[in-house]
Amino acid sequence: MAQSPKKIPLRMCLACREMIAKKEMLRVVKNKEGRIFIDFSGKAAGRGAYLCNKKECVLKLRKGRLLNKAFSSEVPLEIYDKIEEEFLAQS
Repeated sequence: MAQSPKKIPLRMCLACREMIAKKEMLRVVKNKEGRIFIDFSGKAAGRGAYLCNKKECVLKLRKGRLLNKAFSSEVPLEIYDKIEEEFLAQS
């Protein structure tokens, strides 16, 4: 019997709402301690929210305060600043 091709896991970008392959996206994590950070490895424990690897989407994150919705809690503006900084440093 022929093996079916492996499915590529897709995730929706918080900002542009596009479905993209998980490994091509940025993962923002909120861990048990409540710390929110970019998970460059994609393997950190905690609740994950995904973003396109595009500058527009990372900047839209703060404008719409999209992490507040994703993590169902108030996310301080400093967290958005830190995510933008880390993203720009990495790109």
